[in-house]
Amino acid sequence: MEHQRARIGGEQQDTSATTQKKKRKEVALYGNYRNYYGYRIGQDLEEDPRLKAMKKEWFEGKDCLDIGCNSGVITIAIAQKFSCRSILGIDIDGARVNDAYWTLRRKVKSMRTVPAGGDKLAESNTVNCLTDPVAESLNKRAKNDCTAPHHLQEGDFFDIVSFKKGDFIQNWHPRDNTSYDTIICLSVSKWVHLNWGDDGLITLFSKVWRLLSPGGVFILEPQPWKSYYDNRLVSETTRINYQNIKIRPEDFQDILLDKIGFRMVEDITSSVSGCKTGFKRPILAFWK
Repeated sequence: MEHQRARIGGEQQDTSATTQKKKRKEVALYGNYRNYYGYRIGQDLEEDPRLKAMKKEWFEGKDCLDIGCNSGVITIAIAQKFSCRSILGIDIDGARVNDAYWTLRRKVKSMRTVPAGGDKLAESNTVNCLTDPVAESLNKRAKNDCTAPHHLQEGDFFDIVSFKKGDFIQNWHPRDNTSYDTIICLSVSKWVHLNWGDDGLITLFSKVWRLLSPGGVFILEPQPWKSYYDNRLVSETTRINYQNIKIRPEDFQDILLDKIGFRMVEDITSSVSGCKTGFKRPILAFWK
């Protein structure tokens, strides 16, 4: 009898543990998964394969915006690889923005900064035996600016990369009517669409258009309709919006060109290689 009670008690404990595990299951209403990039890309790749599709001239020396930055991995990688003048990542989830700042701090700590000038300048352009555009850019800034300190400070990278919590669709606006040369929106449009419907999607596209400088580029990675179906039950709102959506992902290009006003588009999908199934999606670059 005691053995039976112990067995029943064990079953109850196991059931309780299972229930707690289910309670801890992450619900990401806006696609704001924790460790999203580690899950989607894995730890075996040196960089996000989508970066291969992007051109340096879209970012170098330019002010950039990353909509739905999550933990900031892509935002920081773009700044480092393409030498942005500035890049701001915004996300609706404050916890992901906190993650992004931790990601940034880790990156800053991993960067070698030495006195600018002479042989030290060349030395500082190399990080882990690879040429580092950000280090080079920062050294040029320090060398050309007579007011710059003799040593590059960690704060230099914080001047380039920043993050902000904000709801881009409903109430986020940049300070002082700032405009951007390049805006990226990767794997985000579906979540905008499911949470705010067709009107929210048009708001996204229209707002991007207004925030872009003339000649600016908008880089969009839309998710396929099947992905909408897979996530339609995340909330009651997404369930209702899914049933009422009239605009499909294959319509985005025509809407951006014919209704929003972008003048041209380039499909840069083919430049992405070696990526996992989760990132085999179209990537489109639209010019204002």
